[in-house]
Amino acid sequence: MSDTYIIEVSSEPAGIVVRDKAGFRFFAASHRFNPLEGRLFRSAREAERVARELLSGKTKPEAETAIA
Repeated sequence: MSDTYIIEVSSEPAGIVVRDKAGFRFFAASHRFNPLEGRLFRSAREAERVARELLSGKTKPEAETAIA
């Protein structure tokens, strides 16, 4: 299992997530995904889902559940 994943949304680089002891930390690749910068997620797939929702306007990043 990898410790780092690249997240793309609609062929646009959103960022990377890096596994740490508490989960997966998001690092934005463009300003459009800055609201997710530093957020901790349970999985890389959850980070990808939230990035996709952010880009589509379906959710506000602070409303999403992440690991505190």
